[in-house]
Amino acid sequence: MYKLFFKRLIDIMVSLIAITLLSPIIIATMLLLIIANQGKPFFIHPRPGKNGKVFKLIKFKTMNDKKDAQGEFLPFDQRVTKIGAFVRKYSLDELLQLINVLKGDMSLVGPRPLLVQYLPLYNETQKRRHDVKPGITGWAQVNGRNTLLWVKKFEYDVWYVDHLSFLLDIKILLLTVKKVIVKEGVNNSESLNMTTFTGGANE
Repeated sequence: MYKLFFKRLIDIMVSLIAITLLSPIIIATMLLLIIANQGKPFFIHPRPGKNGKVFKLIKFKTMNDKKDAQGEFLPFDQRVTKIGAFVRKYSLDELLQLINVLKGDMSLVGPRPLLVQYLPLYNETQKRRHDVKPGITGWAQVNGRNTLLWVKKFEYDVWYVDHLSFLLDIKILLLTVKKVIVKEGVNNSESLNMTTFTGGANE
């Protein structure tokens, strides 16, 4: 019953309350990033959701669009702005995903939505991470986040799918708050320090 009904109901209620309470922070962050990014405060990117259905993920834009002489984007760590680094440090870039939760693209808790190009690389077990909606935070995030090897990250994701419950979601949310506050096992960004997934069982 929780998985089929109450989880979605809680997602709607909590995301509405959170957006309302955090609106001053969201607006202030948006205004600062408008200045830092020359009028471009948002980062919208396609990500696979439940059953692999692609949706548009909404985040605050924390990097500029600087390119090298060959027209390729510079590495992530060379494009993060000063304001962007602050926003990443306190996970403020994730706040706009509350809109994705409200829309039904995501849940508060679930496997993090990865890149669309990874979809054909998953084995049959890894594909099961898409049996539920992706989340703003998840079991892998509170157990190492981007410090984990891909194989371990997927193990945590599938474990969550098999053990999804109200109490587990509450536990993950509380651990997430703790880790954001104390910076325990959390790097500034999932994209800055993660290797690219290329398939295989030992990454």
